[in-house]
Amino acid sequence: MGDFESSLDFFDQSAQASAARGLKDYSAYWFSGVASSYLALREYRPAEALARSTLERAKELNDSETTALCLNTLAEIMLRTNRLVEAKRFNQDALNIEESGRDKLVTLDSLTLAGKIATAVGRFSDGEGFFQRVLADPNVEPQLRWQAQAGLAQVRDGQAEPADAERKYLEAIETIESARRSINHDELRLSFLSTGIEVYGNYIDFLIRRGRPPDALNQAEISRARTLAEGLSLKAPSATLRPAASAQSQKLAQRTKATILFYWLGEKHSYLWVITPVKTTCITLASAQELDPIVKSYQETLLAGRDPLETQNANGQKLYEMLIEPAKNLIPQGSRVILLPDGSLYGLNFETLIVPGPRLHYWIEDATVTTASSLTLLASAAEAGPVPKPKSIFLVGDTIPPNAEFPKLQHAAAEMQSIEKYFPGPRRAVLSGSGATPAAYLSSKPEQYGYLHFVTHGTASRARPLESAVVLSKERDDDSYKLYARDIVKRHLSAYLVTISACNGAGTRAFSGEGLVGLSWAFLRAGAHNVIGALWEVSDSAAPQLMDKLYGGLSRGQDPASALRAAKLSLLHSERVFRRPYYWAPFQLYAGS
Repeated sequence: MGDFESSLDFFDQSAQASAARGLKDYSAYWFSGVASSYLALREYRPAEALARSTLERAKELNDSETTALCLNTLAEIMLRTNRLVEAKRFNQDALNIEESGRDKLVTLDSLTLAGKIATAVGRFSDGEGFFQRVLADPNVEPQLRWQAQAGLAQVRDGQAEPADAERKYLEAIETIESARRSINHDELRLSFLSTGIEVYGNYIDFLIRRGRPPDALNQAEISRARTLAEGLSLKAPSATLRPAASAQSQKLAQRTKATILFYWLGEKHSYLWVITPVKTTCITLASAQELDPIVKSYQETLLAGRDPLETQNANGQKLYEMLIEPAKNLIPQGSRVILLPDGSLYGLNFETLIVPGPRLHYWIEDATVTTASSLTLLASAAEAGPVPKPKSIFLVGDTIPPNAEFPKLQHAAAEMQSIEKYFPGPRRAVLSGSGATPAAYLSSKPEQYGYLHFVTHGTASRARPLESAVVLSKERDDDSYKLYARDIVKRHLSAYLVTISACNGAGTRAFSGEGLVGLSWAFLRAGAHNVIGALWEVSDSAAPQLMDKLYGGLSRGQDPASALRAAKLSLLHSERVFRRPYYWAPFQLYAGS
């Protein structure tokens, strides 16, 4: 189901429990699962080390199944890290085990790998033979079916048969989509695309090589925010359609009066489509393998509370040069930018990137930035136009701490008071203290308000993102105090803006195509037009000042993106410690439908 983080945790727990009980054969099997989970997460070093050690243990135990599993894991690692001779050796060892009759459970996996390896070294007819054997099996699982179909596409591409290659890619994508449509559970649909995203990436690479960047953009869009769009009853583009992607996107840029930056991060190739009202430009970027460590290091700097400008942080400048500089001439100074990130970029606040030059400065000085999930959702929002909603607000916060884990927020009351003054009494409702419970929120008809604002603690669940929650006061008759994301999505909203002034409101885990899933995602799914959520912990002392400036701008007619930027700049330009990105940069604006 593509939930590789959970699979890693479960396999590891099983392996450790089996080892503690002296069940060596079970322990080896579970450790092979840990290694394959690392592989799926693209953490190749720990995957290889564990697969090698587990392989030796499985051989000692004469465990053919686990031996074959480890050999396939090692073959896949070698293939992905371009060690093709070793990949073939490990794969052949696995096939020998299966052909000898000692194990048959992973034969189709081994044949699929054999096809990939043969194709990688240019033995296209051999590769086709392996893939056809997989597809001929009536019991082949969907994941191996689409891998074999995509493998045949690469064979045809290598044989200079692009039309047939494209048909095979589309067959593979339809197999992925068919399998996804059969899943009825939201959380399983969220993670599922991770199992097939590589096929989309290979097809996008194929289209770029064939000189068709508009079609590549369309395919990238097809993979975006599917679960979110489905929840909003929006029809996502079809994998079999060929719309004039550039023309449609340029009209969208015109309607939103913005430059749209659409990113695709691939393991081998990454791309940026820069969409303006007059043209769409496709730019090749560094791979995810190059970008991810730099993004992670820079995020660690921000979370440590440091001021990257003071130290002229090299990573902050390098990320600007890698992600923004290639599009700089297409982004007018002081203009609006709508970002559609991908991969590790979902957790990066682009406003904090450092613009090189005679005067180092953060990119927020140059642009007004909004984040979006997909072009489909963005187009829906643009078509809807201004929300004809009375300027009313529903304020929830300053709660009674439910336990020691969530202590009293000392400045919550001040933040709520600073916001109240912008909304006359008849146009505001407040839930605070012991009355601010999950049941009270749900029964207060939040759908009637134009603005919702939460001043509370928040939790973000990596394992089950829809269990992320707004922390409220305890219910009178039981100990429940969390307003879960899964409950938020069930209550339809039409709010112009939802602001979650709580830690990690944007979520902490990004899913392929779907982005960060947490409270912000839940409110968007519920129908909110715009959501402000936090990428990391929120400072209880800085938030009231920022929110006062935000609502001051909104009261003067500014749109949410402009008002939020002005509020952030007020902290950045102050003489206090709040000028550091840690205090103003967690908040990010997400555009909904």
